[in-house]
Amino acid sequence: MVAHIRPQELAAWFTETAPGQQPLVLDVREPWELQTASVTPEGFELLAVPMGSVPQQLATLDPERAVACLCHHGMRSLRVAAFLEHHGFARVANITGGIDAWACERDPGVPRY
Repeated sequence: MVAHIRPQELAAWFTETAPGQQPLVLDVREPWELQTASVTPEGFELLAVPMGSVPQQLATLDPERAVACLCHHGMRSLRVAAFLEHHGFARVANITGGIDAWACERDPGVPRY
């Protein structure tokens, strides 16, 4: 089941689901969105793969790794998280509210758009 976590809950979710591993935040936004606003990796790896490219990149992702998906508001990332879960990823979360919530709740230095 895809977990739904808020940006401020991310570190706790990673600690709970991926002890001793470097978890992954999979940013599924488009390149222009990444240029507009991005997050700084803190205790996780950040990988940008636009939603439409995820199926082609699936083999490059580790299904044993904890993955939290991020987009603008949380809808695209939810679809990607469900896709990953369907393909055998056991520890998957959607960052509810996306980067917009990230800017409000975790890092006000991230521009909102």
